[in-house]
Amino acid sequence: MEYVVEMRGIRKEFAGIVANDDITLTVRRGEIHALLGENGAGKSTLMNILFGLYQPDGGSIRLRGQAVSIANPKAANELGIGMVHQHFQLVHNFTVTENIILGLEPNCCGIVNTKSAGNRIKELSKRYGLNVDPAAKIEDISVGMQQKVEILKMLYRDAEILIFDEPTAVLTPQEVTELILIMKKLAAEGKAIILITHKLKEIKEAADRCTVIRRGRYIGTVEVDGCSVEEMAEMMVGRKVFFKADKQKYLPGEVLLEIKNLTVHNKNKLPAVKDFSLSLHAGEIVGLAGIDGNGQAELVEALVGLRKCQSGQILLQGQDISSLSIKERINAGLAHVPEDRHKRGLVLDYSMEDNLVLEVYDREPFARNQVRKQAAIRRYAQQIMQQFDVRAAQGEASIARSLSGGNQQKAIIGRQISLNPKVLIAVQPTRGLDVGSIEYIHQRLLAQREAGYAVLLVSLELEEILNLADRIGVISKGELIGLVQAQDASENDLGLMMAGVRKEAANDTVSL
Repeated sequence: MEYVVEMRGIRKEFAGIVANDDITLTVRRGEIHALLGENGAGKSTLMNILFGLYQPDGGSIRLRGQAVSIANPKAANELGIGMVHQHFQLVHNFTVTENIILGLEPNCCGIVNTKSAGNRIKELSKRYGLNVDPAAKIEDISVGMQQKVEILKMLYRDAEILIFDEPTAVLTPQEVTELILIMKKLAAEGKAIILITHKLKEIKEAADRCTVIRRGRYIGTVEVDGCSVEEMAEMMVGRKVFFKADKQKYLPGEVLLEIKNLTVHNKNKLPAVKDFSLSLHAGEIVGLAGIDGNGQAELVEALVGLRKCQSGQILLQGQDISSLSIKERINAGLAHVPEDRHKRGLVLDYSMEDNLVLEVYDREPFARNQVRKQAAIRRYAQQIMQQFDVRAAQGEASIARSLSGGNQQKAIIGRQISLNPKVLIAVQPTRGLDVGSIEYIHQRLLAQREAGYAVLLVSLELEEILNLADRIGVISKGELIGLVQAQDASENDLGLMMAGVRKEAANDTVSL
């Protein structure tokens, strides 16, 4: 069968680090081809070469049987290649139409004709079931809708080869299902789709074939229907991966965090969290499930000091911390893995060593008499990066924005766990991580539990919550709808509660 894309023997090196080492990728017309690998394996680098953002140091590229040299993204677009990046390339105060035609503005006598562009966008949106309003501003639409705008950008440019880089990393489960249906429809029309992902379940649902790379080297290409999730995971990581967490017996202790009748307003000064009460005990993980946008973000911000509480109390080991500063809460034993690693987790233009001491830079041994001790900071950063397998071209001296998204996430989690907090609030802690890293992070969260600390796990992944949590609370429209023992819960029960069906037997007790 003729291949639409042939990348053979591709090599790319950055400052002595080999990102791609003799990689081969072949893609057929009308197929969804998954590109699977660990964080930092070289997946995005390979696709950035295909999209013209990087030039290969070796190897060849053929499109539709013809040898090509792709000098830049404009050349890629002209060759029919489009790419949806992991972090969307959109101008937030522009409309949908303005973003889609940016660089291709249809004009007559120097006047941009957005009306005709808007009409074509409407036609494409209707044809593919995207339901995007061409007049809406990007800043006013959801993340899932922003991704549809990125897809429309490719379709508007008549792209036949569509690259999706970690497309489900910021989507809800419902949006993931919708995206897979859209990709299947595009493939059925003869478009070739390359899907970069770590998520094996999504590969099984969406892809026809899967190419696996590990640490920059080609491992193999398999037919997805004939390969199990376990086999693909072992190809990716190089060892067997255990998907089920091995938990010790549930032995909860004293209450470490108590949330009492908490009410929190959103940015529009309307109640986002309403009379919310929940306790976390030593030696347990409490999962908080809910559809995105039901008050989870405001609750977490109130707990860590980023948002003011309207009423209620937050007690950490019996001390009311509701009016304490963020730093005072950290010093009292509260740690936070934020949902948005770029906005809240890292200073992207700082080095990794500076990022890894953000909460402790003024303590000994990192500072004395207000003078930084760089050697101590460096040793601490090296230890965290080694322990949490954070890969960076220049080690602890690397600038944070140069790391892959997964490695940025592992660095944040390593930094927070290294504080040895009494209570760890982890929001989407494994978002964007491969199965090997997820397994390791899950082990570290369980280690916190087994050391006698408490973890509040806020996740959109029901499978993750059911796997790790001892008790599960469900939040809907800012209210605690139900609280159940994890061993007695099912995805169906949790789904009903997430839809607002209140659990009559909801309580805040622990089982011994």
